[in-house]
Parts: sequence; structure tokens; C-alpha cells
Amino acid sequence: MKAIRYHAYGPPEVLRLQDADIPAVGADDVLIRVRAASVNPLDWHNMRGEPYFVRLQMGLTRPKHTALGADLAGVVESVGRDVTAFRPGDEVYGGCGLDLVPGTTGLAEYACLRQNGMLCKMPGGLTFEQAAAVPVAALTALQALRDKGRVRLGHRVLINGASGGVGTFAVQIAKAMGAEVTGVCGTGNTELVRSIGADHVIDYTKEDYTRAGKRYDVVLDLVANHGIRAIRRVLEPTGVFVEGAPSKGQWIGPVLGIVKVMVTPRTTFFLSHPSADDLTVMSELIESGKVTPVIDRTYSLDETAEAVRYLERGHARGKVVVTV
Repeated sequence: MKAIRYHAYGPPEVLRLQDADIPAVGADDVLIRVRAASVNPLDWHNMRGEPYFVRLQMGLTRPKHTALGADLAGVVESVGRDVTAFRPGDEVYGGCGLDLVPGTTGLAEYACLRQNGMLCKMPGGLTFEQAAAVPVAALTALQALRDKGRVRLGHRVLINGASGGVGTFAVQIAKAMGAEVTGVCGTGNTELVRSIGADHVIDYTKEDYTRAGKRYDVVLDLVANHGIRAIRRVLEPTGVFVEGAPSKGQWIGPVLGIVKVMVTPRTTFFLSHPSADDLTVMSELIESGKVTPVIDRTYSLDETAEAVRYLERGHARGKVVVTV
């Protein structure tokens, strides 16, 4: 099969389309013919080996795990002898590296997942490209709002970075939870954010939401561009500030996020985790029409380096997808 591999840390130029063995299928495994995958900040963090402390696990001087890509959608090619939940021909989606069989990831022609990993049948009506856009970004939004923000009916929720991959899901999920949603984005994305359900849109080039005199029950920050004092200005007395992982920086971003949590009440620094149950929740929201994946651009597998390069610029409108 063809697969994206990288054997040194660095910019997108380190990514190569190479020949690789099709993964062997174990008794509990599901072999998937990948039709689409999406790229996430996780991919370019791994590619660059940043922040540097992650190299303690990934490899100090070069990556130990050379495959890339956490999200995928495709068709079941074959299954192991103990697999009962899936059969050849099923259209499925899922991924998230920990559930993939070691040595495989989504940016390849084939991938292998455990049947009890993060793998579900695709929601009806979605294309493979749309399905591949869901897992990491949608679960990040869902878990941040539901588990950390504890969003309830009638809550006022602000999403800073509402037009990005996680943000476009967060706007729709918060609305599905019955919240009044304010999205913060740039001038060119205001109509997009309105179109996916935001009740109010703030153009950050014209207005600083932390100085607008409004308070919120939950603020989901996907940009990490405000300090502790600014955070305090926007929270209701019982409000919660959910800090997503900063998208840039070697080590200072995560450290500052942890400091905010330590010194600012009702602030939580958040990283998502794979969950088949939560992917099922997202399937239900999608099939009900409450959530629709937003795709900015699509690239072919041999253009993966360009896809990652575009994502790194930080201006994607929704998700960036690779067709396989």
C-alpha cells in the first residue's frame, strides 16, 4: 500500500509517500480500506516533535512511530475471526492513534483498528470526506463543552476560534445542548459561523470580547490569546473557562495553560481522549441534522505535506481533509 511516513522531525517537507506493508489483521482487528482522512494539529505537533517534552515518549532525536494521521473513514476490507460488530463492506469511521494497530494510521491506503476501539459505522448521508472530518475535532468539542464546561439549557457560551476545525463543531454542539452561542472569528468567517447556528458573532479584528462588558457561563478558548485578567472579566460568578491546547509554541503554551488553571478559579486546561461511545453520540447528532461537518479544503494523499502546511497557518475554515 501507499502511506505517509516521516523519519525525522521537521517541517512538512519531512513527510513522504512511501510503499508500506498492508497491516496484518489480528483476531480482534478490522482492516479498513481508507477513503478519506483528516489532518489535525496533533499531526503537525508529532511531525515537528513539539512541544519538545513529548519527545520523551515519541523519540528524542527521531520519531519511533513514523506513521501519521488520527482520523479516517473507509470501507471494511476484512475482519479477524473474533470480530462480530463489523463485516466486510461496512462503511465506517473513527481512528485516534491509540486505537489503531501499532504501525498504522489514517494517512494510508489501509488501516487496522481494534473492533473495541474508536470505530463506528458511518452516519447516513455523510460522504467519506465529511466522516473523516469528525473524530478528533468533534470529540474535542463535545468533551470540552459537556464534560468540562457542563453546558446546560440556557447557558451563555462563547467559543473563541469558532471558525476552525474544533470551533465549527463546538458552535453546533453547544446549540444542540440548548445554549445561546457567541462565536469569535475573523472578518472573513463571520457568515460561516452564523450559518452553522451562532446566535452572536464577534469579529476579533474589530472587537475584543474580553472588553465588551458581557459575561458568559462557559468560555471555550481554542486560540489561547488572552491572559488571566481578561479571562476573569468575561466569566459569570459560577462560569467556567475551558482552555484548549495552544496551537503554537515549544513549551510555553502548555505551561501557561497549566498556570492559568492553578491561579484562576473555574479554569480547566483540556485535552480530549478517544471514546467510541462519544463517537456514537456524534453519529446521533449528525443523523438528527443538528451537526454537519464543515470542510475547508481537500487534498490527495500525495499532497499531504501541503495539507499539513495549510493547517499550520492557522486560518482553516473548518476541517482539512485528505482523500485516499
